[in-house]
Amino acid sequence: MKILFWRVNVMGEEGIEHAFHAMNIDLTIHKYNPESWDHDKNCIDMLAAYLSSTTFDCVFTLDFIPIISRVCEVYKVPYLSWVVDCPCFPLYSKTISNSVNRIFIFDYALYQKFYPKNPTGIFYQALGADVATFDRFHPNRKEKQKFSCDISFVGSLYTEKCHYSDEELPLYLKGYFDGLIRSQLLIQGYNFLEDVLTPEICSEFRKHSGWNPLTEDYEEDVVGIIADTYLGTKVSEQDRIHTLNALAKNHSVHLYTKSDTSTVPNVINKGTASPSTEMPLVFKCSKINLNITSKPIKTGLPLRIFDILGCGGFLITNFQSELPEYFEDGVDLVVYDSIPDLIQKIDYYLEHDEERLQIARNGYEKVKNHYTLIHCLNQMIQTAWNL
Repeated sequence: MKILFWRVNVMGEEGIEHAFHAMNIDLTIHKYNPESWDHDKNCIDMLAAYLSSTTFDCVFTLDFIPIISRVCEVYKVPYLSWVVDCPCFPLYSKTISNSVNRIFIFDYALYQKFYPKNPTGIFYQALGADVATFDRFHPNRKEKQKFSCDISFVGSLYTEKCHYSDEELPLYLKGYFDGLIRSQLLIQGYNFLEDVLTPEICSEFRKHSGWNPLTEDYEEDVVGIIADTYLGTKVSEQDRIHTLNALAKNHSVHLYTKSDTSTVPNVINKGTASPSTEMPLVFKCSKINLNITSKPIKTGLPLRIFDILGCGGFLITNFQSELPEYFEDGVDLVVYDSIPDLIQKIDYYLEHDEERLQIARNGYEKVKNHYTLIHCLNQMIQTAWNL
């Protein structure tokens, strides 16, 4: 099979490249991130040159890129994309209905939302880990000294991504949305924000906010955008801040982030961790790795879960409704349902080394045997070509 892998600097592309090579795919790699994922003449010209001069079985990208789909539609070349982010605005593009598309979405709720737009071209596919690459990391004494800790969290605090905080809303409107945010913070495993928002209240929000409308070739879902981009990111911000502050009262917590950490003063800010050289070492050296899923990911499992387990790290995560389909609580990883529950479980597993290490081994074996990137990509190819 001959694949053109169009890389746009999305997290996880390096692992995909490793997996394709391991699968003996005839791989051509082109790195170019369009200035606009909808309109970029250079991107059109470069991709057209490839497709007019070489026969490819498909073009592949992480996340859906409308301009790639448009060009592939002209040349009738299948376009495989694996959506690994949520929210993913390009899915609102009318190009998702193109006949060449084979779009795989990692979050089942997101898949259900967009599937009707292209029933023969949109599929569900959970994420996976680049275990073969992670296996090559063996922390030496110096690296263990640098990255070892009781608790670590790698990720954004969402303070820099939270547009809701920038809006100057009337008090009645802000009070309503603040109430929804506080209520959502109390619930793990179910995101109700989109379900309770009415078109009327969203119209009011849009009227008073700095709303940037989508272009005419997009189907604008005002309720979904407000639920995910504004309220969802605010809930994610508050969830992470409250959780980390609660843990830092009695524990040493290492945070790897580029976010402003002034809201978590007792957490140890370790700066960023390079995904390709340092993150695997963090996961391998931390006694407990923490996952706090972003709220716009309604049912699915974020990449962080697979990466931590694929590194052999011990993981405590919030509950997601898809999680029992892939992993067993207390066997492959540990699930918490509230901050008090999380604190209790962290205290327990810091004191029970053998149980913690056995669970980490179980989680690693589960991912290695069932959920590597190679497993996922093989499944996608079989689905796309009805093999």
